[in-house]
Amino acid sequence: MRNMMILAGIIAVIAMIVPGFLQSHPQVVNSLFGRSAKERTVAPAPLVASAEPENPQPLLGRKMRLEAGPGGHFTGDFRLNGYDVPAMIDTGATFVALNRSTAERIGIRLSHSDYRYAVNTANGRTKAAGTIIDSIDIGRIHLDNVQALVLDDDALSGTLVGMSFLKRLSKYEVDGGELLLEQ
Repeated sequence: MRNMMILAGIIAVIAMIVPGFLQSHPQVVNSLFGRSAKERTVAPAPLVASAEPENPQPLLGRKMRLEAGPGGHFTGDFRLNGYDVPAMIDTGATFVALNRSTAERIGIRLSHSDYRYAVNTANGRTKAAGTIIDSIDIGRIHLDNVQALVLDDDALSGTLVGMSFLKRLSKYEVDGGELLLEQ
């Protein structure tokens, strides 16, 4: 429960601070995400044993339904750069946010100097690095080159799927305790 409260606090702080900062400092956005693919080192994606999803959805096309969990949060099993990563949907987060351990696990290598943007979290001030996630999948939904922020493990315990993913979908809506994602 304490971890959920910390995560909720982090989400709230990031959601309040990052958008205003990035709007008032557009050069930061360019420097955060202006890195070319050649500058990023990404580990090769693992081979997939089966093309069948573990929990097939009865929806046709590129749609996915997530049921609200305890506390009303929507979580799902995403694939980031080919690796399974549980994540929580956060419409209040401007970007997808992940911690350093998860970033390294999915093949994103960042140097200490990449963590140059100060952000406030429930655990205090910390540094964040901008990056691009090559691919994010959930069910049959697939997006390439999604903007993200990487925070230290102490500042963020899980992965948040924010608006840098959601705004690229054709639709996302909550209906009766379910979140529908549609590409």
